[in-house]
Amino acid sequence: MFQQDPDPIAASLLISALVAAIPIVLLFVLLGVFKVKAPFAGLAALAVAIVLAIAGWRMPVVQTLSAAGAGIFYGIFPILWILVNALWVYKLTVATPWSEVFGRTIRSVSNDLRILSILVAFCFGALLESLAGFGAPVAISAAMLLAAGMKPLKAAMVSLLANTAPVAFGALAAPIFALVGVTGLPLHDLASMAGRQTPFIAALVPLLLVFLVDGRRGVRETWPVAVVAGVVFAVVQFVTSNFFAVELTDVFAAVATIIVVLLMLRVWHPRHEVSMGPDGEPPVVRPTLREIAMSVAPYAVIITVFSLAQLPAIKGWLGEVGTVTFRWPGLDVVNAAGDPVAGQDMHFDHLKATGTLLFISGLITVALYRIRPSLAARTYGATVKQLRWTIVTVTAVLGLSFVMNLSGQTSTLGTALASAGGFFVVLSPLIGWIGVAITGSDTASNSLFGQLQVTAAAATGLPPVLMAAANSSAGVLGKMLSLQNLAVASAAVGLEGSENQLFRKLVPWSLGLLALITVLIVLQSSVLLWMVPTSVPGR
Repeated sequence: MFQQDPDPIAASLLISALVAAIPIVLLFVLLGVFKVKAPFAGLAALAVAIVLAIAGWRMPVVQTLSAAGAGIFYGIFPILWILVNALWVYKLTVATPWSEVFGRTIRSVSNDLRILSILVAFCFGALLESLAGFGAPVAISAAMLLAAGMKPLKAAMVSLLANTAPVAFGALAAPIFALVGVTGLPLHDLASMAGRQTPFIAALVPLLLVFLVDGRRGVRETWPVAVVAGVVFAVVQFVTSNFFAVELTDVFAAVATIIVVLLMLRVWHPRHEVSMGPDGEPPVVRPTLREIAMSVAPYAVIITVFSLAQLPAIKGWLGEVGTVTFRWPGLDVVNAAGDPVAGQDMHFDHLKATGTLLFISGLITVALYRIRPSLAARTYGATVKQLRWTIVTVTAVLGLSFVMNLSGQTSTLGTALASAGGFFVVLSPLIGWIGVAITGSDTASNSLFGQLQVTAAAATGLPPVLMAAANSSAGVLGKMLSLQNLAVASAAVGLEGSENQLFRKLVPWSLGLLALITVLIVLQSSVLLWMVPTSVPGR
């Protein structure tokens, strides 16, 4: 058995915390200052964390390496199993003409760029985020807006700003699953808490988008549809994450918002129209009803498969025959109080896992679109190849997270941060924001800082689930400033090298939204404490 020591370096909590911060600081410096690619930065930070765990925190070598192995395993399953299959389903649609039909369906609705910014960047972008993530929503929506006549820089800004509210539940809730893995908190509680934070941002984003496109006139003339889109997305996001399936949060929210906006546009139009290009262009011909149905088929399949998996009889059967729980070999870790540390038990849900349900949805899509099996297999191989460096990054970051968590380095950092007392509730969202801004991934940020948030929360008397969810919900607001997303947006609109310009223009929006959600989280820790799920220990 290995018992964690909160202050192993010179018997000083401060010195121990400074040493424990070295792997994270190294990761950020390599990424942000020396522009080292994320996979190599992650591997370097993991190596340093292993050395510190053995030499500084006196964790046995076998247990240290076992902890890294457990993190790598969790990075592969369920996180990467979700990401690979989600992107595969999306790439299957791209391999057919139906993806273009779906885009044409949206663009045929209106000539007004303000309306298109809501439909394309906010709604369709959220749908892409729910499946593909990792820059795909920004790249595709920016290219679509550019083709519709929006100026390149503005198209990039609109797409980056829109890629906020859906991120916490992106890639079929991969960031939430990462939080579960490193904190040991219940999935439902974390999903519910995030679903009581991000909707407040979602409700504002469409208004901000039309302001970006057309200033105050845009808000004055299109606020009805912007408000409706934001409120519908927010309500469905809350309901789905709290009462249905967290994996489908963004899918349901995006589809519902698209339907409501399309229905509203049948009876309402803005007073003036901000058309495509300087002279305007004829509207895109709307596809037939059959073409529209086929273009949305993959999303309908996913909703159906996940809905069936939630039926009590099927859910119970999948839980009985499709779940294997085991203690990760070589680990026996307790904290300073002698209690077992989370992260040592693995739940291998091979049948009911989100990634497995996505894989089944992909197979159904292959049959529905009559895609040749050889093409489907090549597409899967291309997906894995495309994500090869992401696979290295995710496994390295999860390995780093598990080594730091199980050795006690994260506990040391959290205990030190707890010295801020009640002020930690203000620091918590900032930590998540920095994590995503540097790594470009809410999943990676949650893996790095999830346990730190829980440790500091417990020491300060704050609800652990609130602080853990805050890391994710506030973190998404840093994504528009991440180097990866800025590069993707710049390339999508043909402005390679304009990352610095985009960064300067988006910083005020990112910080403003961060301030708003920080106020919300502070209120949820006090006067709005009733919003925190009550089943979480430590509430």
